[in-house]
Amino acid sequence: MSDAILTHPPIGEAQTWPDLPIGTTLDVIKVGFDGSIKARYPGTLVDAGAPAPWVAVECHWTLPSGESGGLHLVTGDTLIEFYSPEHPYNAFRIHAPDGTLRGWYANVTYPTVVEGTTLAWHDLWLDLIVLADGSFTVEDHDELEEAGIAESDPALHAAIVSACDELVRLATDRAFPFDHR
Repeated sequence: MSDAILTHPPIGEAQTWPDLPIGTTLDVIKVGFDGSIKARYPGTLVDAGAPAPWVAVECHWTLPSGESGGLHLVTGDTLIEFYSPEHPYNAFRIHAPDGTLRGWYANVTYPTVVEGTTLAWHDLWLDLIVLADGSFTVEDHDELEEAGIAESDPALHAAIVSACDELVRLATDRAFPFDHR
């Protein structure tokens, strides 16, 4: 992995990904706004019916159980994580160990970067949590405001809010990636 993968791509610039076959094991990295690694975990490229240019990566929740916005994550849950080289967000579909749909956790991001078998996504504060019944909440407005981006980079702030609005529209319409029932 090069240091370049920890640097976010320009807003609105699609990334070029290598052609990876289904079954490829990926090193998934969550990168903070400052370029620091916030989480790192393995995933497997799967066919989950994602439309182009999206890819689906199957991961397993190994951290302690927790809850956010009414969405419970339990050790052993399966996450189907959807990433795009073009879109400024991702979405994780979460299933209980018995296969029951728990809901989705979506992140506003820069477009996802893939280098070799490393996939990196850069978190941009706002998250959309969608429960299995279709209800949803937007999280972390306070963190976005505390970051001071509205003043220091108004264009980035507007892009973050716009991406979150797009996620809300998709969830409301039950469109991909929130269309699985």
